Amino acid sequence: MEYVEIRNTGIKISRIGLGTWQFSEAWGVTNYEDAKKIVGKALEMGINFFDTAMVYGNGMSEEFLGRALRELGVKREEVFIATKIPGDFLAPEDVFRSVDKSLKRLGTEYIDLLQLHWPPCWHNHPTCPYMRALEKLVDLGKVRFLGVSNYPVKLLEEVRSCLSKIDIVSMQYRYNLIERQAEIELIPYAEKNNMVFIPWSPLSKGALTGKYSLDNLPEFQDVRHRDPVFHPENFKKIQPLIDALKQLSQKYNKTPAQISLNWMIMYSKNIVPIPGAKKPEHVVDNANSVGWRLSYEDWRLLDEISKGIRISYAAWYLY
Repeated sequence: MEYVEIRNTGIKISRIGLGTWQFSEAWGVTNYEDAKKIVGKALEMGINFFDTAMVYGNGMSEEFLGRALRELGVKREEVFIATKIPGDFLAPEDVFRSVDKSLKRLGTEYIDLLQLHWPPCWHNHPTCPYMRALEKLVDLGKVRFLGVSNYPVKLLEEVRSCLSKIDIVSMQYRYNLIERQAEIELIPYAEKNNMVFIPWSPLSKGALTGKYSLDNLPEFQDVRHRDPVFHPENFKKIQPLIDALKQLSQKYNKTPAQISLNWMIMYSKNIVPIPGAKKPEHVVDNANSVGWRLSYEDWRLLDEISKGIRISYAAWYLY
């Protein structure tokens, strides 16, 4: 496993983390023992960075993750736990209540990284009051670092201006070989400000694993069914990229998922993907995407094919 230091703190997180959205009804890992096996395999593979959120499975993800780490006998300082507080919970009084509940579900005395999951766009909470509440949690030792997720740069600038003693250390956004909008201003901002950039959906919800094709798209009951990436008109555009990933997987004796993740970490030293896993073998697959590198020529091949993809996010309505 490779590791990345968080802003000259001496704290290092694995270059590949484990996303745990799948510990929920939506993604199907609702049996605790299955979740424990996944977490155990991640630890075995050298992964020490675990990402969850208060709303994943209505708290199930946090509960499963915290319980698994305890039962597996992990020392608290050996893992880095990140969770996210939704924009709906950002009234200052709710910030403290929700973090208290999160700490209880995780079974820990502190959260390593607390991220703003999305802006409070439905409740219009002013930025500085909730940021002062979050900074107070850092003062009190209940949170070590703060990060953002799904915040536009201008609002992130406002977030940072509200902090008096600390700064934001991470940015989490949707980013993968199909959906590269983050390269326009988000990743450059992270690089300029020495922030860890955490792509969510780094395998585009499985589209980049090689599992799916135009003849084998997610079925109606699958949570992926209505994702624009899997609309037939979009998937036609993606197919050449998937074909290239499969060809390179034979060349490197790696899986398409590993090729995709390796391409991503080569894009920027700040990038730390957090692919999910529904089975322990998925964790092994993801973890083995580091420790080697694509050639420049193969990296550029994928880069060029990927740049030609234009996804319609209104596909379900326009086609």
